[in-house]
Amino acid sequence: MSGLAIKKVEEATMQSNRFHLAITVLDIQEAKKFYCGLLGCTPGNFEKDKWQDINFWGNELTLHKSSNIALRERHDVDMGHVAVPHYGAHLEEEEFQALKEKIKKSSAEFLDPPYRRFKGDPREQETFFIEDPSGNVLEIKTMAQPKTLFQN
Repeated sequence: MSGLAIKKVEEATMQSNRFHLAITVLDIQEAKKFYCGLLGCTPGNFEKDKWQDINFWGNELTLHKSSNIALRERHDVDMGHVAVPHYGAHLEEEEFQALKEKIKKSSAEFLDPPYRRFKGDPREQETFFIEDPSGNVLEIKTMAQPKTLFQN
């Protein structure tokens, strides 16, 4: 294969490994400020007053205006009672720490504060949970050894 053909295969693979998640929000502009202003994501396509795409660390998050928000519950795990459903992102350590400090300095509050899990284990990670303005729950984490994510 030529260099150009390899590059096209790599680009197609990168795009095929993206996920798309559509969530409901009460106010698109307020949610956009949260995702783009606080979290540092970037806005994408939109249909005024209906939906807004967000580049969620390379993935497509679509905010749909609604008057209904999904119910949630708490599930017991090693670190306590986590909110379900939730979604999030795995970040590199430096980006995670910068975002954590940005949130601490803002008026936003952690739903569940930063917590280091599995200390001393190859799966060691730091994680926190935060709500968007509509009550959708996000988990942001960083792993000491990202390659261990799917190892049992």
